[in-house]
This record gives sequence, structure tokens and C-alpha cells, in this order.
Amino acid sequence: MFSSKIIGWYKENMRVLPWRKTRDPYRIWLSEIMLQQTRVEQGLPYYQKFIKHYPTVSQLADASEEEVLKMWQGLGYYSRARNLHATAKYVARDLNGKFPDTYKELRKLKGVGDYTASAIASFCFDRPEPVVDGNVYRVLSRYFGVETPINSTTGIKYFKSLAAELIDRSRPAEYNQGVMEFGALQCKPQSPSCGDCPLNDGCVALEKDLISSLPVKLKKTKVKDRFFNYLIFQSGGETLIQQRKGKGIWQNLYEFPLIESDGELSIEEIENHPLFKERLQGRDFELSLYNRETITHKLSHQHIYTKFWIVHLQSSIENGISYHELEEYPMPVLIANFVKEYSF
Repeated sequence: MFSSKIIGWYKENMRVLPWRKTRDPYRIWLSEIMLQQTRVEQGLPYYQKFIKHYPTVSQLADASEEEVLKMWQGLGYYSRARNLHATAKYVARDLNGKFPDTYKELRKLKGVGDYTASAIASFCFDRPEPVVDGNVYRVLSRYFGVETPINSTTGIKYFKSLAAELIDRSRPAEYNQGVMEFGALQCKPQSPSCGDCPLNDGCVALEKDLISSLPVKLKKTKVKDRFFNYLIFQSGGETLIQQRKGKGIWQNLYEFPLIESDGELSIEEIENHPLFKERLQGRDFELSLYNRETITHKLSHQHIYTKFWIVHLQSSIENGISYHELEEYPMPVLIANFVKEYSF
């Protein structure tokens, strides 16, 4: 039977991870939010850091958003951190620190989608809610030979239904964790271990040589190219930063004054740009380009081509901050890496 083989494999091969030693919904929720779009190896140190600083949901709720964003810095997809903080405040203050124990109620929490609600409901409360993540899509599509695109409306519904049929209702936590772990370690995207796979006697993809073509995924949205020119104003040991507003990338994080353009700009184009002149307000300056090679920062649907321009001012900076204060502010990793590298 599919589910019993998965559970048997899991008991022998599961990785020892801190969130598997608990049924505390706060810790399970925290780990699941962090592991959205993130590999376990990358997320683990962040999980440990958060648990150390915020052992309870109430302590996370009491932190400022800026502090939470700073703790999250480098993990990416910062909307997860903002939703995490909002949900912590809701659970701590409106639900008296107690997480909901059903899929339906968990889905109402900000940042908790179908997968995360199913994971928490099954891992913490033994609800027979099937989880479907990238690993599960891969295992099911290969084993059953399903060529329906996993990111199509039809595919999402079909795989959710299939997962519901397969779940071991008496051991939902073990089965759900097992099938995800199986996809991560055994039925990997590249070079899966088919030779010693406990499911190889019934795997359609192995029988029909479809391993490399499954799962099927519809083509991604076209990647957008953006060109960022950061202005690093310097005078008297101080510089300028600003907070990003609006609903775009890096919301509420800090960055240097920015000129976004349709393509790469020359030093003359920077000097004559209205935003540059507005910042200068007629003051004397010396302008130079820090990085001769444009830095490419790749996000899921955007590629950001970045230049850092050093602007030495002869006069003092209004509303500036000292160089040593820079590391206290939550910043996109692109900016944080520059701050670490540049000798202010």
C-alpha cells in the first residue's frame, strides 16, 4: 500500500529537525512559514534564531515589525515576515495565544494557505488533512504518471483530491511528513534514487521513462528587468537611507536613495537626473561609480541590475545617520551585502 510504504521509508530515513520534536503549533507554524520558498538548510538557522529570541507567540507579537524584518533579513520573500508578525499579534491578542486546531480556522490566519493549514492541522492536531507541496506534486505525478500541469487550476484540484485519497487517516502526521521527506530525499527533482526506491515496482514514470518530464509545469510569468541606481551620500561620517513603501518588493525595508531607470545609466545621466538634482539641492559634490560590473540580483519574477554611486558632499547631510547605525536597519540582502563590503 502506497501510504504504508511511505511511512515505513520515513521512519528509517527522516532527517532530525527541531520542529519534528514538538507538536507545539507555534513552532510548527513558524517552521512552515519559514520553509515556504526556502530550502531546509537555509531556513534552519533562522528558525533557531527566532525560537531563541521569541520562544512564544506572545513574545513574537510584542516585537516591532522593524525588529522582525531585521531578524528575517536574508531569507527573502519579506511579505512572509510581515504576515508572520501580523498573525502572531492576532493569535496572542485575539485568540489568547492559542492557535486554531482545524484546517478551516487555520486558513483564516494571515499568510496561511492551503498547504500550511493542512500541515499544522495534521502535525499538531492529527487532522487527516492532506498536504500538497512541491515535493508531493513530484512524488504523486511520477508514481501515478499524471501529466496534468501541477500549477494549473485542474492540476491543483486533481492532486489535492488524489492526496486526500492516499493519506493514512490514522497516522496523518507521519504520512504527510513522510511523503514530503520522500520527495526531498528520494524522489528528488534531479537524479532521483530509483534503484533503491520502495515504490519502484509501481512507479509509472519509471516504467515509461518519464522521470525527467514529470511533473509538468506551465511556463512561468515573463521575468521583468529592472535597473536600480543607489546613491550613497557621504559627509561627516553620515549617510542617507529611506524606507520602501507601497506594495512592491521589499516593503518597509530600508535602502539608499534610489533612481530606477529603463536601462543602465552613465555618470552624466545620473548627474543630470531630476531626482539626483533634487537630493543635492545645489550643493557641491563628487560622484563616482562603486561597482564597475553591474550587480544582478534575481528574484522570482524580476531581475534587478544594480549600480552603487558614491556621492561625496562638501556640506553636512540633513536627517542623516552615522555609518555604524546602518546595520541596525532591516535591509534587502542586496543592500546589506553592500554595507558589509563597502568601507564607510
